[in-house]
Parts: sequence; structure tokens; C-alpha cells
Amino acid sequence: MQYRHLGRTGIRVSELSFGSWVTFSNQADVKAAADMMSAAYEAGVNFFDNAEVYAGGKSEEVMGAALKKLGWRRGSYLVSTKFYWGLFDGVNERNTLNRKRLIEGINGSLERLQLDHVDLIYCHRPDSTTPIEETVWAMHNIIEWGKAIYWGTSEWAASEIVAAIEIAEKHHLHKPVVEQPEYNLFQRSRFEKDYIRLYKEYGYGSTTWSPLASGLLTGKYNNGIPKDSRGALKGYDWLHKQMTDKEKLARVKALEPVAKELRCTLSQLAIAWCLKNSFVSTVITGASRVEQVHENMKAAEVALKITPEILERIDKIFGLAKGEEDEE
Repeated sequence: MQYRHLGRTGIRVSELSFGSWVTFSNQADVKAAADMMSAAYEAGVNFFDNAEVYAGGKSEEVMGAALKKLGWRRGSYLVSTKFYWGLFDGVNERNTLNRKRLIEGINGSLERLQLDHVDLIYCHRPDSTTPIEETVWAMHNIIEWGKAIYWGTSEWAASEIVAAIEIAEKHHLHKPVVEQPEYNLFQRSRFEKDYIRLYKEYGYGSTTWSPLASGLLTGKYNNGIPKDSRGALKGYDWLHKQMTDKEKLARVKALEPVAKELRCTLSQLAIAWCLKNSFVSTVITGASRVEQVHENMKAAEVALKITPEILERIDKIFGLAKGEEDEE
């Protein structure tokens, strides 16, 4: 496992990390979560991603119980969580980044995770109804209180991130240092175009999510939606359109010869492709079984085999032949 600095911060994250979205509580209990986290940790993973909204707070509870069971030295791993959607329907508790919500949010997350602090906290989405100044100050205070060490954004527009950075610099506050964007072969435009200024001028880090496009890039949906897949889970009907998109499925099938040449699975190739971008600090992987963790971890080795020529072939498959614009 290789480790990369999280932007210009002093900490380094494993190039492959492990996230709990969808699986923890929904598909994995404490034992299964601990087994998967242990497999990832043994492979060199030091960053574990979560969010208060995942499984309505239960994902954090499962991870917290798993961490307690595993008993790792606290300095040997990093944990993150995110705030925005909230867990309740109160007017000041949902879809907001107001000061009250953020402070109550971190307190709740720490209790569920059974930790004194988390290493990263994110504003899970931008909030146009709360002044960015209020959000920046709240995140700064949470760090000053020792409840978190760094903070960042997730799916914010580049202009919003720059505004937050400039406010923090003006008032000598802890500024955001990392973005958590979706990044995969089907979702590239924001990461590769909109955020370039953030990486080059501000040294912003990135913890990218959905490298497999919710499983589409694994090839498992090539012949329909399997009963044991994410696409078949209750509440994930919104994925069906993507999982049955004929054009996207055709591109996934066209990628198979490349994977065969590299002697890897489609999943490993898709994850490895993300790693080839130097602005990626870590790729957050997910799994519902230990076997999937082992498979995903091998993507780091596959990345070493991907040449510029292979990258160009992949670009052509996904509509990015030389001179063409990103379709997304």
C-alpha cells in the first residue's frame, strides 16, 4: 500500500481506503463490518469513511462497535464523518450547515462512533441558506475544541470552496483542506475540470467516492440487476436507470478486453484507473464481503501496469478520444 498526503496537510492517507456507505447496518452487522475493516487494515488501509446520514446513524454505530472490538491504536487509523442532511425533520435539523446543527452533529457522531475525536469532518453538501462564514466558523470551532482535526467539503462547487478558503484565511481560521467528490469513468467532468484550480492553487486534497459507479463498472449489471446487488436493495430504486443504461453497459463490456490483458477484474481496473490521477489523495472503496475487500486492494498493483497507451484506450471507450469533450 502506498500513502499520499491529503493535499498540503501533514497527514498521509492510504491510496485505497474503506467506506461504510450502503453496506454498514443495511448489509453488514458489527461482526461483518469488523471482519472487512480488519482485512482492509491488514492490507495497509488507514482511512475509514462514514457519515451521520448513512443508515440513519446506524452506520456510525456499527463502525464504532467494530472499532471497539478491533481495539486498534487510535493513532494508526483515520475516521471521517459528514454533516448536512441530518437525522430528524426539525426545521433546524435537516438539509443545513447552520452552527447549531454542526455542533450537535459532531457530538452525536462521536457518541455513535465511540470516539473522542474524528480525523476528518465534511460538509456533506453546500447549504445556500446558511452564510458560508457561519459554517466556516463552526467547523473551525469544532477543530479548536479537539473534536475533529481537519475539515473539508463534499460535492461543493469550486467557487463555494474558494469562498470558504478565503474567509478562513482572512480570519486566520482552520480552512477546508479536502473535497470528497464522486469520481469514476462515468463521472469525470467536475473532478478533472472544475476542481483543477483547487488542486493546483490551493493544494486541496481529495477522497474520491464511487469508483465503481455504484457497481456498474464491476460488470455485474451487464445482464440485469442481481438480487443480491446494491441495485436490488430497498430504497435504492433510483439506481435502476443507471444500472440498465444500454450505452453505459456497452462501454463496460468494451472495457473487458483491457482488464483481461492486465489480468485483473473490471472492478480492479476501474479503481486502479482512479489512482492514476495524481490529484486523487485516496479512493474510497466499499464492500459487503471480505472477499471483495481482498479483490479491491489488489487494484493498487494493477495501477502500476496501466500505461499512457492503456489510459488512451480507456478514454476512447468512454468517449474521451483525443480532442473530444467529456460527455458528463
